[in-house]
Amino acid sequence: MGFYDLPKEERQLLVETIDHAIWDGFKEKNPALVLPYFSDEDTYIRKTAYLAVGKIQKKGLLDIDTIVPFLNQLLISNSEKVRQTVVNAAGEIGKSHFQEVVHFFDQSLFDTHHSVRNAVIGSIKKMGEKNPRPVLKWAEGYLMHPDKEIRREICHGIELRGRTHPEDTLPLLRKLQHDETARVRNTLVHVLGQIAYKKGCLPTVITDLNSWENKILVQKVLDEIVDVHHRYKNFAALSQAEAIAYIDKHYIETKKAI
Repeated sequence: MGFYDLPKEERQLLVETIDHAIWDGFKEKNPALVLPYFSDEDTYIRKTAYLAVGKIQKKGLLDIDTIVPFLNQLLISNSEKVRQTVVNAAGEIGKSHFQEVVHFFDQSLFDTHHSVRNAVIGSIKKMGEKNPRPVLKWAEGYLMHPDKEIRREICHGIELRGRTHPEDTLPLLRKLQHDETARVRNTLVHVLGQIAYKKGCLPTVITDLNSWENKILVQKVLDEIVDVHHRYKNFAALSQAEAIAYIDKHYIETKKAI
């Protein structure tokens, strides 16, 4: 039976059980107590496990110097689910102590399994929201990486910070405007659209796009922005008509070459 198949009271008891098991496992440096939850087939069981690690660190129950070496030990697991959970646990710690866990992301960004790489993206999102300066500086170092998938993943990873502070991420995103890989450019268009429909973000995005050189790409971004205001009309800060009116008034079209 899955986590959310359980009644609320039983879910709460299960969370307490997992919290205690993770605490005992880290305290005793005993993988046998942790691995059943880090490797569970249920996503929400694994999520509860990595959140438990975050609680241990946040409450100061164990020093980071104790937590991190144990996570290092778990990262060498042959199970992609365990490695994925380790990366997510490191992401919880990285919300406040990024440098202590940065090596998890440097390594796992190149993991052979997509779920582990996706955990890096998810961790960049949540860390970038809470601890943006070191996370974005780290991300910038990978924006021009030779591997197109790395560039795409980093682009996707910095999206969440852009939804609340577009001025922090736009200088990084503009570096990808001439990327030769369509998959990267498509992700860039998607990310800019996701940023632009949030409250207060459209003016910042349009102002920045006015200075981008790749006008063909910019047009695709503008089309995406208009479309996303319809797709997410129940969540967008502006109506689609208002977004179109703003773009028409404030985007300066030029014939500048790409």
